[in-house]
Amino acid sequence: MSKMNILPIVLMMGLPSFALAQKKGAVKNNTAVKDSIPKVENTKTADGLKPYDEVITKKAVSRSGMFRIHQIDEQYFFEIPDSLLNRDILVVNRISKAPAGLRPNLNVYAGDQVAENVIRFEKGPNNRIFMKRMIFREKSADSTENGMYRSVLNSSLQPIVASFPVKALGKDSSSYVLDLTSFIQTENEILHFGPEAKKGLALGAIQTDKSYVVSINAFPINVEVKTMRTYMPAAPGSTLPATYELNSSLVLLPAVPMQPRFADARVGFFSRGIVDFDAEPQRVSSRYYATRWRLEPKPEDRAKYLRGELVEPQKPIIYYIDPATPKKWVPYLIAGVNDWQAAFEQAGFRNAIKALPAPENDSTWSIDDARHNVIVYKPSAIANASGPHVHDPRSGEIIETHINWYHNIMALVHDWYMIQAGAIDPRARTMQFDDELMGQLIRFVSSHEVGHTLGLMHNYGSSSTVPVEKLRDKKYVEEHGHTPSIMDYARFNYVAQPEDKISERGIFPRIGAYDKWAIQWGYRWLPQFTSADAETPYLNQLIIDSLGKNNQLFFGFEMDAYDPRSQSEDLGDDAVLASTYGIKNLQRILPQLPEWTRKPNEGYENLREMSAQLFRQYNLYMAHVLKTVGGSYTTPKSVEQAGPVFEPVPYKKQKEAMKFLDNYLWNIPEWLSNDQSFQLTGSTAEPFFGTIQFTAISRLLGSGTLINFIKNENRYKDRKLYTCTEFLTDLRKSVWTELYSGKSIGLNRRNLQRTYIDAAFTAFRAVNEIVGRNSGNGLQLYINPDPTKSDVASLMRRHLLMLKKDIATAIPYQTGFAKDHLENIVARIDKALKEGNEIPK
Repeated sequence: MSKMNILPIVLMMGLPSFALAQKKGAVKNNTAVKDSIPKVENTKTADGLKPYDEVITKKAVSRSGMFRIHQIDEQYFFEIPDSLLNRDILVVNRISKAPAGLRPNLNVYAGDQVAENVIRFEKGPNNRIFMKRMIFREKSADSTENGMYRSVLNSSLQPIVASFPVKALGKDSSSYVLDLTSFIQTENEILHFGPEAKKGLALGAIQTDKSYVVSINAFPINVEVKTMRTYMPAAPGSTLPATYELNSSLVLLPAVPMQPRFADARVGFFSRGIVDFDAEPQRVSSRYYATRWRLEPKPEDRAKYLRGELVEPQKPIIYYIDPATPKKWVPYLIAGVNDWQAAFEQAGFRNAIKALPAPENDSTWSIDDARHNVIVYKPSAIANASGPHVHDPRSGEIIETHINWYHNIMALVHDWYMIQAGAIDPRARTMQFDDELMGQLIRFVSSHEVGHTLGLMHNYGSSSTVPVEKLRDKKYVEEHGHTPSIMDYARFNYVAQPEDKISERGIFPRIGAYDKWAIQWGYRWLPQFTSADAETPYLNQLIIDSLGKNNQLFFGFEMDAYDPRSQSEDLGDDAVLASTYGIKNLQRILPQLPEWTRKPNEGYENLREMSAQLFRQYNLYMAHVLKTVGGSYTTPKSVEQAGPVFEPVPYKKQKEAMKFLDNYLWNIPEWLSNDQSFQLTGSTAEPFFGTIQFTAISRLLGSGTLINFIKNENRYKDRKLYTCTEFLTDLRKSVWTELYSGKSIGLNRRNLQRTYIDAAFTAFRAVNEIVGRNSGNGLQLYINPDPTKSDVASLMRRHLLMLKKDIATAIPYQTGFAKDHLENIVARIDKALKEGNEIPK
């Protein structure tokens, strides 16, 4: 099969990279990565070394595990077996206890990861053991005949981060006794804070007299080091030191790395990138390993698995629930994990994933033990949850995860549900939900975060595959759900209308067709293929066949700045129609908020908060439609697939979007502006509209959007396009309607027009920026290149001249503030045109 290229869908440096499945020249996976430092033979003599019993005396308290750990008073000795030299060890550092009195903007909690490294112990000369930090960025096939392999090693010498004299040989001379006391107690990035975490927490120098080792415990495949660390503050104006209890997990990585699976842009897995010198015969290639757990049948069940029977995996994925979690929510968190069992059944495994309460009264179990995956409860005001994971950099194998569940996530899901489902679910019409409803909301969040820990990225494109009218079809939506993926940010079915009588099953997100298929792609055991390259043709054909049969398996990259199918919190295949239905429900909800938010003996803070949530939801609908204008579809494909990868949004959809914005954004609807609750809260629609109007105008007149229009006109001359000229004409007539109607220009419209002029000037002048604006739809990232390096500057100069002419014609028909406003705009345009394309200083 011919070679596939990495698709150019990465939008900016620093974002995750994705590639279609890659082939040729894979790294051999049955060989651990070797180093180029020559090994010094161990003579197994005691020259210069003390006898074992003189070093590890009778005072020693010893613990057996991956290493034997010996504690003598305040000294800590590691006894490292010869068999574990040259083995890769993953080091994960987490905060086990966070300090009180931190600066308000530092959200630091127990369980937060602060550093991750891979180390290796190697025998050096003169009876010394070196600790090396292993960096896996470049690979070449391991072969004594491969000159490139030797060259890569010579150019990739791994750094020695510590050196330890051997204090004694083990009793049978097959192990080495090292004193690691000083290393553990001295600040270093291997066992303590990584440099970025330390900088972010504003930590200064360590105070050694206030720092000490709490405990060191040994387990079969890991060692857990717990220390108390006190730091001087590095932040200006801060005088209090900060004390953290840190837990460092040293986990033995597999001697034989898991066979990797190359990431593919058509399936949303997180990936680990390397530079491969063998993948291409005449160039260097970037390769990306999908991150996933090692899931294999038990040896006795392999024949059954290959016959298509469901079998249990050799090692299931088990999550424990933090003992600190409020008991009433534990069953829902467990259910959120167990919901994924159906997805793994599509990959051939039953009981592959499950959740359990943390063992009680078991001194051997620890939440900090890196062998355990834990859903960690954090008593925090943060309204969020997150699902990170730690993986083997050599293969992408996920080793462990600690899901963060912040207590105040309940406030977030409450507010979403009241505003998005209040019109169709009576249970949503109160400030305190019953435990069953809140439990089901927690379950949905749990399922979503578990998906991340299985390697799955957000799939923002999933919801765009469902026809909007199907979201009002009770039978369809209750059977299939309102989005094919729980990994989408498709919260609740805001399209459904009260008369549709849709139940909770058609309102809530749940694991869907895409999730099951993605797990099948990532976790199907394929023993017939001996390398990632060998399985690539099979997996490529699986994707082609699956997408050909079911378009709801589409994956949309969350950081795609111009594809309107890939958005946060949108629903359906038609943003205009879905948003129109959503607005109808908001009209029903707004007058009910005073009653729904009422609490005896309290003021109107709840009403103020939920009014803000309603405006946020309205803004979301505007943002969903906004991305259609000047947008382009990106559909990753291999060379075996027909059809374009890139194409512009159709003319009709863009025209409908512009009409929608004219109806619902450039003018504040009367039902919002006339809402009387402002008399109780002081909150009005105007500030919220000012924010979304600013965001919308800035994006529409940004050089990135205008360049996209111009490029499409140049590339697609065989179809009817929404041209840049037509777009600017439509936008001018919408925002500057009063110039042509003779109506007086009100305050809100004058503010909108000033925003328009500011954005037009920016698109006329020499700027080059990556833009991040919060529109209520999350952070909207897009690029505004220098307009003077394209046709944008000349286009906008002509546009400003036309606008100036129309304004000059309209000035005699305006009076008062409106007339002053237009005269000022003319003066500003004259000044801008006189200054040219340079930014005024």
